[in-house]
Amino acid sequence: MNVTLRKALVALAPACRLLSGAVALSIRGKTLSSFLQLLGAGSPLVVVLTHIAEALHFFPWMHWGFEASVGDYLDLGSAVLALTLFPVGYLLGAIRNRMG
Repeated sequence: MNVTLRKALVALAPACRLLSGAVALSIRGKTLSSFLQLLGAGSPLVVVLTHIAEALHFFPWMHWGFEASVGDYLDLGSAVLALTLFPVGYLLGAIRNRMG
């Protein structure tokens, strides 16, 4: 088994748990903070799916797995979204709960 695939499959479980928690939070209360957390929690799943697609050589016409390919940019963009949207949503939710 490919090392990249193994790492992606290991990371799949926490990404799905994070997303399921954000979905539950979003269903409980439809606020801006829960929406930002939902978007931020979905981004690591995109990162994991990108790594799985690269490891299994899906979409060979897109040259995934090579340097400066579409997969690299999708991976980077999703990681940046995850690292910004989820904490911002959490912070907004904490501030809202603290004030109200």
